[in-house]
Amino acid sequence: MNKKPMTLSEKIFSKASGKNVAAGEFVIADIDRAMTHDITGPLSVKGFYEIMEGKDDKKVWDPSKIVIVFDHQVPADSQNAAQNHILMRKFATDQGILNYDVFEGVCHQVLPEKGHVKPGDLIVGTDSHTCAYGAFGAFSTGLGSTDMAAVLASGKLWFKVPETLRFNVRGNLPKHVCSKDLILHLIGDVGVEGARYKAAEFAGPAIQKMQMPERMTMSNMAIEMGGKAGLIEPDQVTEKYLKERIPNFSLDSYWKSDADANFSKIREYDVSDLEPQVACPHNVDNVKPVSELVGTKVNQIFVGSCTNGRFEDIQMMMNAIGNNPLAKGIRLIVVPASRTEYMKALRAGYVEKLMDIGAIVESPCCGPCMGGSFGRLGDGEVGLSTSNRNFKGRQGSPNSFVYLCSPETAGASAITGEITDPREI
Repeated sequence: MNKKPMTLSEKIFSKASGKNVAAGEFVIADIDRAMTHDITGPLSVKGFYEIMEGKDDKKVWDPSKIVIVFDHQVPADSQNAAQNHILMRKFATDQGILNYDVFEGVCHQVLPEKGHVKPGDLIVGTDSHTCAYGAFGAFSTGLGSTDMAAVLASGKLWFKVPETLRFNVRGNLPKHVCSKDLILHLIGDVGVEGARYKAAEFAGPAIQKMQMPERMTMSNMAIEMGGKAGLIEPDQVTEKYLKERIPNFSLDSYWKSDADANFSKIREYDVSDLEPQVACPHNVDNVKPVSELVGTKVNQIFVGSCTNGRFEDIQMMMNAIGNNPLAKGIRLIVVPASRTEYMKALRAGYVEKLMDIGAIVESPCCGPCMGGSFGRLGDGEVGLSTSNRNFKGRQGSPNSFVYLCSPETAGASAITGEITDPREI
């Protein structure tokens, strides 16, 4: 399709703009999929109708390419949230847009799970963690509500084609160490601006061995190192996942970076000796090995979010808990990322077991991740979370403290009441 070697990011923008482009160029690109949700959607809708004011036809560019997901404030936790839901339901009905408004789950789990993501797609969403879809070889990125208004009206948006920062990861992840530990390690290494406006591309044998849930965790947190996107080359693992969800899907081997493509930098890592990692308050790049934090007292543990709310994550947590009771005074909140993932956990007996030991299992939503309607931390409290951000006040009081970890570290810590190395359980 092209003669000049290209990165995956450059290939996707070349397709979307209808010409061969290189990093650094500005393009007007066609959008393959647009997503918005109950928090950011209302402003996008308002902006859309302002753009369309005075026009007879106030229809979006292509309703089949737009998806709405209710996930941040569900069920509605305030009158304002309820009114936003009404507004978004009416917009979806009037425009003929697919709307997952009945607690289907977190947007970044629901879209790929329902077959709305493909390799080579250019996807935008009014949520910073839209970069999660890069796990499937799509270029997906977050944008503001007013930019989404323009997308709803035109199906196009301007971009500066980003350079690609490649992370080559080799070796085998040790026992009790998972992709969450790896992505925290990478963020801690390069810092919160280490991949600023770059496409972070995760490659190498260690990445290729990962299944889709692990890859989604990696791509999901690319934004925490400043990345515009978090890309992983699609392969047979990707194909197997998508064939179960997209009729007649077949993988196009074109969607990968050429071997001699121009990367801004290639960073090499060997994970063979990596230990579990924890991000300490109040920044995601404040990462330390769990061994340096063992004994830190915890009040609440949250397992869920678009980062680590899949069945495999819950399974890791449950394996760490084993047949042990929760530590005295520990509040364990588990929120599966989607209805599908919830039902997997239910059928595996995990929901009943969690309720028996005193945990709470909520219906699929963002939950405590963004300091929503439940699970907020009070002054001086310490939370341990499998989510993606630990900014001051992110999960409650600005005087609380949030640590980020893997599901297995969360499970081990739930039975001790303090940050615990899962390798010691």
